[in-house]
Parts: sequence; structure tokens; C-alpha cells
Amino acid sequence: MQLSEYEIQGVLSTAQTIAVIGLSDNPARDSNGVARFLQRHGYTIVPINPNLHEVLGERAYPSLHEVPVPIDIVNVFRKSEFVPAIVDEAIGGRAKMVWLQLGVIHEAAATKAAASGLGVVMDRCIAIEHRRLMRMSPMRV
Repeated sequence: MQLSEYEIQGVLSTAQTIAVIGLSDNPARDSNGVARFLQRHGYTIVPINPNLHEVLGERAYPSLHEVPVPIDIVNVFRKSEFVPAIVDEAIGGRAKMVWLQLGVIHEAAATKAAASGLGVVMDRCIAIEHRRLMRMSPMRV
């Protein structure tokens, strides 16, 4: 169900736009640090947080449904209990994959996402995986 390392490397090398669900404007939060890392590596981030208007210089949206551009990766920094609704939004939108950060696990939602054609990565940090996998490949610096 989850993508292989080779598939993850391919996604990271071709993705352009990453929606960060639960992105905080607090620089001490993991979601903020990971989003800054992604920006530094050339990705466009789309903050998803109904309580914010802007984060890291990008307009924030209350939900995936509000985002006017296609999303390559939906990166989730919410509690596992919220994952099914997020997956439903990702399936109904233009997302290509769902990435559940470290500690975010929901097997049923991941199975549903995969059955709907979305790539799935669960319980892994996108920044850690980027550092590890992308240094092995000249695909994206």
C-alpha cells in the first residue's frame, strides 16, 4: 500500500506543490520547520489552516477544497483521528498523494487513499526522507 523508496524518490523529484495540513505560524513547531525546509528546496507550499491567513509568505486556506491549484502532495500534520476527512478531501480534489508525518497513522484511511489511486506514505517525515533519498539522486537538488 505504501510507496516504495524508489517511488517516494520519484515523487519528491517531480512534485512542485505541497499542501501542508495543519501548518503553524509558530517557528518552533515541526510543521513550520518542515515547510520552511520544503520551500528552501524549491517546492511551493500551500498552508492549510483555517485559523491563519498567511504563513511563510504564502496565503493560507481553510481546507483543501479552497485551494485553486493542483496539489502534488498533501502533507499531514494533524492528529490521526482527522486523517479520514483529510483523505476524503484529497480524493475529491486534485491531489496525487497523501503523506502522513511521523506519528500520524490511520490504516483504514491510507487503504482508502491507495484504493482511490493516491500514493500513500505514512508515519514518515517528508524532510527526513527528502534528505535521505534525494542526496542519492541528482533528480532534484
